[in-house]
Amino acid sequence: MGSIFRPKPPALPPVQPAPEPPPAEISAEEKERIAKEQAAVERRRKGRKSTILTGPLGIQEDKDEKLETLLGK
Repeated sequence: MGSIFRPKPPALPPVQPAPEPPPAEISAEEKERIAKEQAAVERRRKGRKSTILTGPLGIQEDKDEKLETLLGK
C-alpha cells in the first residue's frame, strides 16, 4: 500500500560518454629509464638464480661432481 502514497523518483540524467584516453606516446628519456629499470631487474634475477643449487627434483649433481667429505667417500 505504501507505493500508492509514495512520489515517483525523478528521472535519471542522461549518461555522458567516457572521455577518450590520452595518446600512449612515451618520450625517449622515459623509454631509456624503463629499459634501465628492466635491465637492472634482469641482472638481479640472474644473480639470485645462480645461487640456487637445487631443482624441483632435489639436488641435481652427479656422483663425479660431489665433493669428498672427511667421513667417507
